[in-house]
Amino acid sequence: MRSGAAVRACQKVCRCLLSGLGGRVDGGQPEPMTEGNNLLGGPPSSHTELPGGREPREVPESGEGSETLVEICQRRHFLNGTQRRVSRDSLLSGCHAGFGPLGLELRKNLKAEWWSSVVAFREQVFPVDALHHESGPSLPGDNAFRLVAAETIREILQDKELSKEQLVAFLENLLKTPGKLRENLLHGALKQYVNCLDLVNKRLPYGLAQIGVCFHPASDTKQTPNGAKRIGETMEASLVWFTSARTASQWLDFWLRHRLLWWRKFAVSPSNFSSSDCQDEEGRKGNKLYYNFPWGKEPIETLWNLGDQELLHMYPGNVSQLHGRDGRKNVVPSVLSINGDLDRGMLAYLYDSFQLTENSFTRKKNLHRKVLKLHPCLAPIKVALDMGKGPTVELRQVCQGLFNELLESGISVWPGYLETAQSSLEQLYSKYDEMSILFTVLITDATLENGLIHLRSRDTTMKEMMHISKVKDFLTKYISSAKNV
Repeated sequence: MRSGAAVRACQKVCRCLLSGLGGRVDGGQPEPMTEGNNLLGGPPSSHTELPGGREPREVPESGEGSETLVEICQRRHFLNGTQRRVSRDSLLSGCHAGFGPLGLELRKNLKAEWWSSVVAFREQVFPVDALHHESGPSLPGDNAFRLVAAETIREILQDKELSKEQLVAFLENLLKTPGKLRENLLHGALKQYVNCLDLVNKRLPYGLAQIGVCFHPASDTKQTPNGAKRIGETMEASLVWFTSARTASQWLDFWLRHRLLWWRKFAVSPSNFSSSDCQDEEGRKGNKLYYNFPWGKEPIETLWNLGDQELLHMYPGNVSQLHGRDGRKNVVPSVLSINGDLDRGMLAYLYDSFQLTENSFTRKKNLHRKVLKLHPCLAPIKVALDMGKGPTVELRQVCQGLFNELLESGISVWPGYLETAQSSLEQLYSKYDEMSILFTVLITDATLENGLIHLRSRDTTMKEMMHISKVKDFLTKYISSAKNV
């Protein structure tokens, strides 16, 4: 029932005028705040042990665990499409139906962390951009996808007066004129090299960074007629580092350590990220970073020392325009290419974060809690707002007020209080664990009386009473601390 007292209490809570209190969400006696159940007591980490000493159950190398994760990612909108099972090859090649809202948020967070680490807080690294298609004639052995209007091809094929030789000649000429879809971000940065030399007064080393979509032939051709290659697309992050040949090896080692530590920083099991040396057909040395998926290792990032040939090929003729200063010498720099596949990196973190643990809601041993323990910096949504029993209108007003307050502070929120279907707490927590939401805030009639909310942690499953006026500061501090770990 709605009453004047309830409305007045609701208004007070929304304005956060009540002082902080500790207690139970049901309005009973306050619970003691001990180190064992205090969410503020420990550092914000996604690697906290489970309550009662329970350890996460390892996900099987194949079969149930892997299939379960893909099903969760589709059901919880990390991946688009729920009608058919997504294959491993399609995920790796970028030929799936795309990412859902939570997947896009995860990728956005991963891009932001990469950008902060490589560009925003580093000297002598500058952002660049380039077109998705590159102009220029087709070279021998060039298998890149070309941009050709379908109507143009159709007109040529329908011209019955053309002989076979003329038809082939027309098509070959057509493929030489339009631009091609980029397969990597390297050449876009190389084209900016000379222009950006002025930014550093021609002093080496310096770098150019870019994030963007790249296109490549998909590895799986089973579903295409006549073996025609499908176009796969991936979001890639590229740093092109220009340095003297004298220091190129040292810089390659530096970036290898930097990138490996960066990938491991956000992992539940850092040892699943590894590196190994590699060499291309021309004898150029490099390194590959891998993630150990249940089916084996897959590369997520590559680092190459390309020497000076890429620049000399890009700018034929006047070599002096390429000169950068290495101390007192003018040199043509070596090019280090650091290129990461962020989509595959996302997939790595989803597998890394997936855990099957004992379900505290049930005594049935064959039922397990499924949770994605993504790092707090990567989790698409930080907090879910829901409401329990009480006057619906007043509780929703409180939820809306807290929702707006958190959004204004840059904290992503899931408005669970807008759901019309009734769910038990067990169902809510299971849903939010699969969505990798860090905390669940439950607003009840006790919130109207004394300002207390019920805060539940994804990582520990522990619940705590907290005053509504402290929620924003708690979450801000938690996320900020996670960034500095």
